[in-house]
Amino acid sequence: MLWSYLSHRRACRDKQQERAERIASLKPIYHEPLTSQDKEILSHSVSSLVAAVQTSSLSPSAILVAYSKKALQAHAQTNCLTEVMIASAENWASTANRSGPLAGVPVSLKDLVSVKGWDSSMGYSALVGKPMAADGALVRLLRDAGAVPYVKTNVPMTMLSLESTNDVFGSTDNPHKKGYTSGGSSSGEAVLLALGAARLAIGTDVAGSVRAPAHFSGVYSIKSSMYRFLKQGSASSMPGQEGVPATHSPMTRTLEDLETFWRAVFQMKPWDYDYSVLRIPWRDVKLPEDRPIRWGVLWDDGVVAPSPACARALKTVTAILEKNGHEVVTLKCPSPYEGLQIASQLLLADGGKTASKNHRAFESNDPGMTSAFRGFRLPRFVMKLYAWYYRYIRRDPIYAGLIDSHYEKTMQEFYALIARREDYRSRWFKVWRDAEVEGRQDDEGVDFILTVPNSLPAVPHGGMRHGWKACGYTFLFNLLDYSAGVMPITHVDAIADALPRTFRPRNAIERNYYRMYDVSAMEGLPIGVQIVGRRLEEERVLEGMKLIERLLREAGTCYIGLPL
Repeated sequence: MLWSYLSHRRACRDKQQERAERIASLKPIYHEPLTSQDKEILSHSVSSLVAAVQTSSLSPSAILVAYSKKALQAHAQTNCLTEVMIASAENWASTANRSGPLAGVPVSLKDLVSVKGWDSSMGYSALVGKPMAADGALVRLLRDAGAVPYVKTNVPMTMLSLESTNDVFGSTDNPHKKGYTSGGSSSGEAVLLALGAARLAIGTDVAGSVRAPAHFSGVYSIKSSMYRFLKQGSASSMPGQEGVPATHSPMTRTLEDLETFWRAVFQMKPWDYDYSVLRIPWRDVKLPEDRPIRWGVLWDDGVVAPSPACARALKTVTAILEKNGHEVVTLKCPSPYEGLQIASQLLLADGGKTASKNHRAFESNDPGMTSAFRGFRLPRFVMKLYAWYYRYIRRDPIYAGLIDSHYEKTMQEFYALIARREDYRSRWFKVWRDAEVEGRQDDEGVDFILTVPNSLPAVPHGGMRHGWKACGYTFLFNLLDYSAGVMPITHVDAIADALPRTFRPRNAIERNYYRMYDVSAMEGLPIGVQIVGRRLEEERVLEGMKLIERLLREAGTCYIGLPL
């Protein structure tokens, strides 16, 4: 145990020193202030950058310098970078495919994405100094498309938290407010996008890991359905876990860039790079014009009600939709709490053993995962007694229901959970307007689902001790494998978003989570909404997001992000 601890300390020290030396050894130009040309490059959309490279009016190297400078500034502010690949990226930029759909555009990568010769430690000290043997399928496609990977970014160890902190790289701050999380687990990606240090980024999502950072940091993302986007070759904290599908998904600074990124990837035929990708080309989708679009709103998941700030963002969207002739209804659906119960058991059916197998003695972990893993180590009767206490003494069946099922599953129990998942999915199928369901009346169901990405805006560091239990608004759609996008709408307002004096928490999860809702301290943090479509409907979700943004822009209330 002592040797494990000493090895852990040595690996953390060496990795942080390596990162610092890579930054310090960069050419002087990367440490200089942004020039007027750099600022102009940073202001261009991805499509503009690609066009400029393809016509030779801009070089990939010039673009790399601008984004690398900004990335180093962002890192100094937030501690968001893990692998600084800028020196190698100079060579990649000089040989980039200048006719590709992403010609010369720098792309940031979540730490787990495999780049040959570079670590994908994911914050585990045991994986430091073990570079990947080959590029993953996604990186090979990006290179062939002309893109230039240049940095990798911070994540939480285990990848199971909405905050990025680990002993190897430290904690990553929110780009809008120091002391707050930028989300997780793709938090470093969201930071670079929000600060203008990237326009294209790659994250992954198993419970909200691209959507929560988009919400907390004020950027855009669409979580793909399973088998729609490339993932083969990447590292994983839980290889083989498919009870709740984890997917790689794009993240961007603007909605226009998000569409450009998706289209560019599919122009490259991703199924030729990754056997798991379904052979479904990108489809041009038009939303109905002969009838109102029906938006079903999930106002409350029954576990943690949306805070006044997040509810206001959601109501802003529903109001603008109704004003423009769309139909907004309260979503009638199976219990979201039931989905949280099923998903939480499936994700950690092995008692957390796979996610913690690389965890060394005395290596710190996310506070939420620390408490979760501790629960798995307790005797079963202790957890049953704890659940009994909450159910019958505290009168809290919500929390008791999660505690009662918090134990390592047998294979038979795992199969039973898969069966429950499939039954749950079949019941959700009935909410959709165009689903062929026996006994349905004409024109029932919804075209889109609208809800919050999280009950709160970004929370303070350490908030995931309780916050991991409050991720139901995103986790639900991983369980269902629906395509789901998040877009920023507004910012926290200390006056408009104050918590009513009449508020009383309904359960322990809600009570602990709302202890972090300090509207005065949170003022200015971004707030997003979540737009959900059926499985493999990323194109349709994008069109829904475009519609909302267009209506908000026409009304003069479109979100304004951080200045470059």
